[in-house]
Amino acid sequence: MSRRSPLTPPATRLRQRQVACAVVSALLRYPDEALIADLPLLEAAAGALPEPIGSPLHPLICHLASGPLLSLQVAYVATFDLRRRNCLYLSYYLNGDTRLRGVALWRFQQAYRRAGFRPARSELPDYLPMLLELAASDGGEATAAALLSAHRQGIRMLASALEASRSPYAGAIRALEAVLPPSGPRLITEAARLAREGPPAELVGLDPPGALAPYQVPSGARTGGQPS
Repeated sequence: MSRRSPLTPPATRLRQRQVACAVVSALLRYPDEALIADLPLLEAAAGALPEPIGSPLHPLICHLASGPLLSLQVAYVATFDLRRRNCLYLSYYLNGDTRLRGVALWRFQQAYRRAGFRPARSELPDYLPMLLELAASDGGEATAAALLSAHRQGIRMLASALEASRSPYAGAIRALEAVLPPSGPRLITEAARLAREGPPAELVGLDPPGALAPYQVPSGARTGGQPS
């Protein structure tokens, strides 16, 4: 059955999207003891989702359950911190290290504030797991959907890069794409262009207009996917 079957009530589809976003958000974060402890709950949640959404999540959950934790952490850093095409900060794909990225970060922050969203963790506001927290919240789905739609090229490029490297994290992005509107030809073309050319590289002006608190990463903290 299609994930967009008319036989599935809209309220049920919304709840499935929220659950999927919550699970993907958790699985894409830097692995720690809390995440490992939550894996049985995440496995159960994934198992309750329709097959096209839940099935891609199981290999990643098995990977994270295989441990040891230090090895998982090393693999996570190698996947997201050391590869520019695997960035979890969505505005990087369209704006790179340019002045425009500061504006994009400010827009994310303003959208969060309008939605009344106050994330529990400190990160830059375009951090994908943070955006998925908003998507999983009651009342935040529409705001998150607009932001995800505006950055679909980056999500598609991230999916392609993870799939090309056979990363277990590719399943998380496949599950996310299963709850997003289908990719059209224009989106696929734009993602392919990004894959060829990479993000813009003007190495100036990353500060957004105004302060980014409370989303700014504290000094010295690891960024969980910010490319160097």
